[in-house]
Amino acid sequence: MENIDEYFMGIALKQAKKALRCEEVPVGAIIVLDGKIIAKGHNLRELRGDVTKHAELITLRRANHKLKNWRLNGCTMYVTLFPCSMCASAIIQSRISQIVIGAPSKDLKNKQIVDLIFQSETNKPLIEIKENVLEKECSKILQDFFKKQRKM
Repeated sequence: MENIDEYFMGIALKQAKKALRCEEVPVGAIIVLDGKIIAKGHNLRELRGDVTKHAELITLRRANHKLKNWRLNGCTMYVTLFPCSMCASAIIQSRISQIVIGAPSKDLKNKQIVDLIFQSETNKPLIEIKENVLEKECSKILQDFFKKQRKM
């Protein structure tokens, strides 16, 4: 059997492909608790005209609703792209235990800010972070999307 993180990242990647079909930046996320997916989401900013409709925030809301709790202790989020600072802050506030990331951030300032958010002394217990899971696949879908956007 393949690596469990790769398996779940593959499902997050399917969410990113849903975003792509909606002409959104192809980012997908899922949240897993005790080996079961409890929430899925993908970017919907353009479709909904809402700056907060990032894959991570949509997925957090769905997990909160499913568990009837804003605390997501013991959960793991799989997201196909390194989060922005808005999403990172929400992830920390949700008490998620682990985040598994696909594609790295191309924006060095964003990476530095988010690393500070994730590693802040006030964010105890610290969130466990695993990066570059299915990096090639997660990066390719984004690169292809932006290449197409530039041509248009």
